[in-house]
Amino acid sequence: MDTYEILGLYDQLCFTADDPGAQREVLPNLVRFIDPAPGKGFILHTRLDATNVDAAIQEQVDYFNACGQSFEWKVLDHDTPPDLKERLAARGFQIEDAEAVMVLDLQEAPAALLKPVTADVRQLTERAQLEDVVTIEEQVWGDDHGWVRDRLGDHLAIPGYLSVYAAYVQDEPVCAGWIYFHGKSQFADLWGGSTVPAYRKQGLYAALLAVRVQEAIRRGFRFLAIDASPMSQPIVAAHGFRFLTHAHACVWKGE
Repeated sequence: MDTYEILGLYDQLCFTADDPGAQREVLPNLVRFIDPAPGKGFILHTRLDATNVDAAIQEQVDYFNACGQSFEWKVLDHDTPPDLKERLAARGFQIEDAEAVMVLDLQEAPAALLKPVTADVRQLTERAQLEDVVTIEEQVWGDDHGWVRDRLGDHLAIPGYLSVYAAYVQDEPVCAGWIYFHGKSQFADLWGGSTVPAYRKQGLYAALLAVRVQEAIRRGFRFLAIDASPMSQPIVAAHGFRFLTHAHACVWKGE
């Protein structure tokens, strides 16, 4: 399947996937997701133009302000209008660094990702175990990741929706990543993949990637998608992921 066909399927993810962790509302020119607290909302698949974009931006700001919730407008390179990101910035959205949307066709997964994982990788199934993920993320990023306890903890309670993994060295948690599975969809989403600096270049990121690839295959999914940072993009590209588009997270934190 060529990249253009995969991008079309990726766009349809907003409309076809079951997401038990959020309420989905399909509006005329965009798709809105509302996560329960302590989550945040998302806007995806924007198809606006110069005549209606500013009113639509204000409508979403008003909606989430009334909910008392922040939200992220995820702008892809092929969303419209072409200056959507600039209009959001002018309205007061915080524009984060662009990430590359990378996709792996699991029917073409490299053999290295299908081999048994020998590193000490453990699936975390209980809320209390997420403390290991918080520890890893805070060491890597240097900010508060307490939201992991609540958001991922709530999502673990939804059968079949989320799998969380951590890699350990001498019983110390040093790398974490998770994967969301969307029913009625061919895509599963990869998140995390953070490794404590002192333990990088030891194959732990690849080990976490492999366990998630193998689970997705067992569960019958066709594609894995990840929003990859500039640091992660060459790593996943080396494991067979192909570039689809750029994603720009435009974050509204209220006023």
